[in-house]
Amino acid sequence: MARRIKFFDTTLRDGEQTPGVSLNLQEKLEIALALERLGVDYVEAGFAIASNGDFEAIQGISEALKSTSVVSLARALEKDIDRAWDAVKSAVSPRIHIFLATSDIHMKYKLKMTEQEVLENSAKAVAYAKKFTGDVEFSPEDATRSRPEFLYRVLAGAIQAGATCLNIPDTVGYTNPEEYTRLIKGILANVPGIEKVEISVHCHNDLGLAAANSAAAAAAGASQIEGCINGLGERGGNAAIEELVMLFNTRRDYYQLDHNIDSTKINRTSKLISSLTGIYVQPHKPIVGANAFAHESGIHQHGVLEERTTYEIMTPESIGLTSNRMVLGKLSGKHAFVRRLEELGVVLDTDDAVNKAFGKFKALADRKKDVLDEDLLALADDNYDTKAKRFALVSFQISSGNRMINTATVRLKVGDDLVTNAATGDGPIDASYKAINEICGYGFTLKDYALRSVTGGHDALGEVNVKIECNGKVYLGRGVSTDIIESSILACLNAVNRVV
Repeated sequence: MARRIKFFDTTLRDGEQTPGVSLNLQEKLEIALALERLGVDYVEAGFAIASNGDFEAIQGISEALKSTSVVSLARALEKDIDRAWDAVKSAVSPRIHIFLATSDIHMKYKLKMTEQEVLENSAKAVAYAKKFTGDVEFSPEDATRSRPEFLYRVLAGAIQAGATCLNIPDTVGYTNPEEYTRLIKGILANVPGIEKVEISVHCHNDLGLAAANSAAAAAAGASQIEGCINGLGERGGNAAIEELVMLFNTRRDYYQLDHNIDSTKINRTSKLISSLTGIYVQPHKPIVGANAFAHESGIHQHGVLEERTTYEIMTPESIGLTSNRMVLGKLSGKHAFVRRLEELGVVLDTDDAVNKAFGKFKALADRKKDVLDEDLLALADDNYDTKAKRFALVSFQISSGNRMINTATVRLKVGDDLVTNAATGDGPIDASYKAINEICGYGFTLKDYALRSVTGGHDALGEVNVKIECNGKVYLGRGVSTDIIESSILACLNAVNRVV
């Protein structure tokens, strides 16, 4: 008989700790709603005491989600727990997630606590959180490098104090599937009251074993898996939720695990998170990489043409991919446009969002002969805009060549005014950015620039992601257009508006 496994998504907390990723409230809400549609059981929305921005994001997500539990991380401190509860208390199902390290190296060098102090503080923190909510998760940080006998005592104390979920994190990606299996089975056999609580696992990918370790723990009896979409996270990242979902789906004969994830929304969710974080998956990434369902070898192609299962153990359709072209054109109506978006897993919640996306589609249909589903998804992603829109592109003109001075003239709408400025640079994009910088007056510095083609062909959409630094902070910007200069300018303005 199949057993149910829960998925705990920490893209908005641990995933945001990926170097270079910084999400604002609107972006976090967008991701949280996508995760709810995907079907995750828990969304760890942030670390409430870390910053006002994190607190506001958790609070906003708690109010927005209708069926998914919302979680805030907290240290084993009353001030952290108070702040966490204030952030999640409006959620349909709030959870407080407390952590305290239990390995010798962490207790000695980071916590500077004795075993007794860790035992007392962990139980005390859980009991305090239990006053606010019936759902309290406890994580003994660096559990896989902790002495099992001490770990059992800490977990038993947490259960006695009221914990409803015990997470066993492989914090530094140190363990392997065999060791992790022994640890989970040891906990099941040696911790009093363990049958009353959920056992969760949180694996990092430092040695490339996060998914394998998570799957081994699930097979050994864990009932919840924590991870991030696209495997985001600190250092080598976390277990990739999409990999584990498709592992359990494809090898149901072995794992016999059910879950609540709608796998057909995986591709859409992955692309949304890539777009908003600016972190793209490598082409050979399992499940969501560009090459995951590509076949170049003649032998492979022949096999797939004869029988797909020769080289495909899962179908592209199972993760929401489609080979169908979008047959809408410039004469298509809004109803057909919205329906195709919905078929692709895109939900535009307001009339304003629909009108904006439809307007962009019409403009693209005038410029591009064939509009594909990938184009439509890119337009939907680009429909996101920051609240602050102080600077908007009106027009630009480029004069460029290898034996001339590269010049850009950019006209922006700044509030209610039109402002035009020209600048020279090492190339058309450098010149454009200098012109924008002079108009805006922020003195930003370009830290990173990435260009990719959304689809193939001479009229493909070009997607640009930039990171600019201003006043010691880094801001992400994104732009999409069939003209790479225009998409570069739009990306820069998107980032500049975030500074506002």
